[in-house]
Amino acid sequence: MDFLTLFGIYVAAVLTCMFLVCKYSGQQHSPFNILLSYVTKVVAPFTPQWLQRFSHWIFHRLFHQRSSLFIYLHILLEGAVFAEFSLEVFGFCREMDSSLTSLSVPYVLLAIKTFFFCLCIKTDPGTVTKKKASSLIPIYPYDRRLFHPGVSCETCQLIKPARSKHCRVCNRCVHRFDHHCVWVNNCVGARNTRYFLLYLLSVCGMALAIGLLTADMLLHAVLRSGLLRASYVDERGQQQPAGPLFIVQHLFLTFPRIVFMLGFVVFVFFLLAGYTMFHCFLALVNQTSNEWFKSRGLACRRCRPAPQADGLCGSAPDRSERYCYSRGLLGNLREIFFPPNAGQKKGN
Repeated sequence: MDFLTLFGIYVAAVLTCMFLVCKYSGQQHSPFNILLSYVTKVVAPFTPQWLQRFSHWIFHRLFHQRSSLFIYLHILLEGAVFAEFSLEVFGFCREMDSSLTSLSVPYVLLAIKTFFFCLCIKTDPGTVTKKKASSLIPIYPYDRRLFHPGVSCETCQLIKPARSKHCRVCNRCVHRFDHHCVWVNNCVGARNTRYFLLYLLSVCGMALAIGLLTADMLLHAVLRSGLLRASYVDERGQQQPAGPLFIVQHLFLTFPRIVFMLGFVVFVFFLLAGYTMFHCFLALVNQTSNEWFKSRGLACRRCRPAPQADGLCGSAPDRSERYCYSRGLLGNLREIFFPPNAGQKKGN
């Protein structure tokens, strides 16, 4: 089995894992949880107690408490990509007379991305406190499907405004809660969703620019080497034209780090591109990922008559149940980039 076949198996395994994660995300009884429970039961009797406690502590520290580890990992991976791009790809591109303008695009996007990345980390996502709760309640009406009036947070000891949720990692209620992002070590909520969207768009643009410049460099390397017109002698002694697989294997052997960097960048681009499109869609319809996951099949199981409006909320929205907070395309974008202040009521 040659190197290219092994690499193809690796790519197929990674794509399969991505598909399974997307398919079963948000499901409690997914094959992942069943498999993890089974493996835990089988391995636990043979695992020392100290190792079990250490493993639980590691997982709890990484995924159930705020940690800067993923920020450092983010910076490390980004630094490795730009180091390879700057030390090798940049020089090859200059030899091919690529313009400095095109080569500067990744660095400009890196600066933009870093700016929004820092804003995602430092900006308060919209913490709901006892002092702010009463002024945040009128902003959004309760839809009486996902959010009901009078529901209190037992941890924060306050009445939860509509579209808010308690984050177990940050140990606080967040207004217009979307999700907790480990890569920025912060929640994404009403006050920093705009920065998170711009951060995702800039990361995708940066990965696309690096990928295109690197692919263009490899294409010129192939054209200059004359591989498209080359041939080789196979194991039976017959002369064969150099096909695509031969060219790809040649690039792996000639530019191994550059090809692996390109593969990683392409993988990150497609992974983040789908994630970015999903969040752009949510922004256009004025919905959070928390609401999207909760609303899947929820209407049939929790259908209940809407109670009379009380002093804590406005009248029940008469729009589509799924997009009841939508205010039109421009209105939704305005709400993302210019979030309403406490005490400012949004009409539906």
